[in-house]
Amino acid sequence: MSSSDIFLGEVIGTAVLILLGGGVVAAVVLKKSKAFGAGWVAITFGWGFAVLSGVYISGELSGAHINPAVTLGLALSGGEWSDVPIYWLGQLLGAMLGAVLVWLAYYGHFRAHLEDPGTVSPPPEPGPRSRGSRPGPVLGVFSTGPEIRNPLQNLATETIATTVLVLAVLRLGVNDDLQVTGMGGLLVALVVVGIGLSLGGPTGYAINPARDLGPRIVHSLLPLPNKGGSDWGYAWVPVVGPLLGATIAAGISEFAF
Repeated sequence: MSSSDIFLGEVIGTAVLILLGGGVVAAVVLKKSKAFGAGWVAITFGWGFAVLSGVYISGELSGAHINPAVTLGLALSGGEWSDVPIYWLGQLLGAMLGAVLVWLAYYGHFRAHLEDPGTVSPPPEPGPRSRGSRPGPVLGVFSTGPEIRNPLQNLATETIATTVLVLAVLRLGVNDDLQVTGMGGLLVALVVVGIGLSLGGPTGYAINPARDLGPRIVHSLLPLPNKGGSDWGYAWVPVVGPLLGATIAAGISEFAF
């Protein structure tokens, strides 16, 4: 794969991931959406389908990492580091592009929600708590946040969840039959659904540094009224935790299999 193919594939694949993943959160938490109040199960399956779509769309170009943690785990496992910066840059820019597309797709709903926040009480959604206040639904569309703010616990949750994800990717990647049939992407998507259902409750399961950081940057720049802060004090957790998890997964894969 050429550097240009890798970059383009990761931009497109990660943009699709965030468009569909952020889109399902927007559908569930923003007023006047037909899916308003659909709940956590809808969000977890929506993110799983988002992963599936991003992987199948970008796989031919870049191998469909669409996650800096996956790129790190594969580099640690295989020893190939030269393309890591290209993957990471494409993933961050793709995540930002996907977040902008979510904003455009739900533009009217964002404005309705923010300009009249008291009309309807939104359902619980992934988002940051700040000193005991309930999560903000708008930031929750773009990035993750803890339900109980405890940095060490939150870091541990993200680390554990990403270890499961990257270990699954590494072990599925050595199965030649899965690569030939294309079933690997489906199985990874199902793993993401399982992680969301089982481990997503505490932090909203970023398990992907670009997925959280890119949209958080976009949230900070968007011209939306009454949108609230971008919670930069928490932003390091969904970056550091997944990278730690990828490192642990690569170590387990190397020494246990």
